[in-house]
Amino acid sequence: MGLLSESRKKFLVEFCQQAIRTKSLSGQEGDMASLLGDAMRKTKFAQVETDRYGNVVGRIVFGGGGKRLLMEGHMDHVDVSDPSKWTHDPYGGEIVDGKLYGRATSDMKGNLCAMLLAAAFVAEDGGSGLDGEVLVAGGVHEECFEGVASEEIVKNWAPDMVVIGEASNLAVKRGQKGRAEIVVETLGKSAHSSKPSAGINAVKKMSRLITALEKEFVPPTHPVLGEGILEVTDVVSSPYPGASVIPELCRATFDRRLLVGESEEDVLTALRRVFARLAAEDLDFQARAALAEGLEKCYTGADIAAKRFAPGWILEDTHPFVQKALAGLSSVGQRPELSHYIFCTNGSCYAGKAAIPTIGYGGSLETLAHVVDEYIEIEHLYRACEGYYGIIGAVLK
Repeated sequence: MGLLSESRKKFLVEFCQQAIRTKSLSGQEGDMASLLGDAMRKTKFAQVETDRYGNVVGRIVFGGGGKRLLMEGHMDHVDVSDPSKWTHDPYGGEIVDGKLYGRATSDMKGNLCAMLLAAAFVAEDGGSGLDGEVLVAGGVHEECFEGVASEEIVKNWAPDMVVIGEASNLAVKRGQKGRAEIVVETLGKSAHSSKPSAGINAVKKMSRLITALEKEFVPPTHPVLGEGILEVTDVVSSPYPGASVIPELCRATFDRRLLVGESEEDVLTALRRVFARLAAEDLDFQARAALAEGLEKCYTGADIAAKRFAPGWILEDTHPFVQKALAGLSSVGQRPELSHYIFCTNGSCYAGKAAIPTIGYGGSLETLAHVVDEYIEIEHLYRACEGYYGIIGAVLK
């Protein structure tokens, strides 16, 4: 449609380049937060606040106010493990052949910058016929804790609808699987490895348990999201290293991808049924399971802590918010597909826990997150900004 003028396109690209050049690992988002806050204050945002975790939220009111539309993207990104593997500076913001390269271009500073400026452009254009509020948020610690810092945004701002700006290839994402990180331990009895019969080898018990779970775990299914997943991701014995010692404990971590409506207790109960069967066959078998818990430090100095449990969620394709978003995208010449995310997002807070109607929409591909030579196509950056502009107009009309 060409909604963006050349000057607006230039502004957007340069703003995104600034963001890419502003390193902001989880817990170190302070400089990025300042960049966003300054941009909000220099445009049309009437209010800009930073909460205890360091989330930055800007607010624009149209007409007499009313429903609150939150557009949210996270400021943090994963680290660059080996810069020598990159052909472009991961923090350089280089543009080559129509692509903007750098860490967090797709995940997800490109779309965060696009949504911020889209809201500002709607305000600059007068917001004729609109009644309501737009909130644009830059969130912290998403890479460590999907949805945890977002709970503070819900508490402080109470949005009525949410757009998550994760990459979606310009499709509308109306759901996602959730994620639980489960710690499973098998217990044994220590002894000298020269006489294993005097002990109980916890590693062997874990091996038997993993085999049993592979055979007996029946994944739940969802007509849109597909199957739930249970996958072991690491195994560690104790003591470690265990020279000449029968391990008395073995700890395994499982990644459990969740479907809509699954609770913490549902997840753990399914495992404990297998534990009980194995214990009935083997009097020496003991196992326990719990959700992993994390504790990190925010750049503000505040602690952020939570169980690693993020619910799945989905909206029906006929939901009014989905339909308004589609109408808004149509108004700027886009014909997006309806789909769902393959990974976990902050939508686990908004839709999964707070039951706020939520969709995902953004430029670039989901598969470009966390990769070497991450990039976003400049054309996708433009179209994402136009898409956010259209969504605001349709939802608050």
